Amino acid sequence: MTKRLLSLSSTIALAAERASALGPGELPTVVQWYGQSSLRVRLAGKTIWLDPVKVPATEKADLILITHDHGDHYSPAAIEELSGPSTLVLAGFDGSAFERIRPGDKRRVGEIAIEAVPAYNVVKAQLHPKSAGYCGFILTADGLRLYDAGDTERIPEMKGLSCDVAFLPLGQTYTMGSPAEAAQAALDVKARMAVPIHFGLYEGSEADAKEFSRLLAGKVDVVRLPLRK
Repeated sequence: MTKRLLSLSSTIALAAERASALGPGELPTVVQWYGQSSLRVRLAGKTIWLDPVKVPATEKADLILITHDHGDHYSPAAIEELSGPSTLVLAGFDGSAFERIRPGDKRRVGEIAIEAVPAYNVVKAQLHPKSAGYCGFILTADGLRLYDAGDTERIPEMKGLSCDVAFLPLGQTYTMGSPAEAAQAALDVKARMAVPIHFGLYEGSEADAKEFSRLLAGKVDVVRLPLRK
């Protein structure tokens, strides 16, 4: 029995090691970007949407996570279209159509561990105040830790986080103060891969994404996910 348990443990550890070795070229098989901060993630056999707005509802979601209540992140219509009888919807603000989650809260859906983490602005504090309790999320499954920062500037709490992949907002108007700030945030959270999001619509540009990549060259693998529609 002991040998069997050791063999099983070794198999699980090896599977986790292989999963965590996901390369930059393989990331689009796990995560798809639908513009702004809308991400579709496939982990542990589950379909997860983060901040879905104007996305295709070709299948029902197992889990929907909403970082905060601004219109480019929160769409009641998208939530309704993506929700089935067993869909769990968690949001970083109060509402009657979903369950409230706050920074520091932890949940689990099957094999997926969900942790809500702080997301707020320091300089442009009126846009995303810390007192609002808005969220970023860390999802852990299949040997991967995915960090969606939400709408945030670089904040002290990031230095206490770690992840395999960090999805970070680019911008100068509503979120990060510069691509350099976003790049430093990627280093703070000890990301193996960093993905720029939240650019090209209201703030941030293609040039900012290129600068983000340049600043992290040789330090963190930057993955530019293709824009899906």
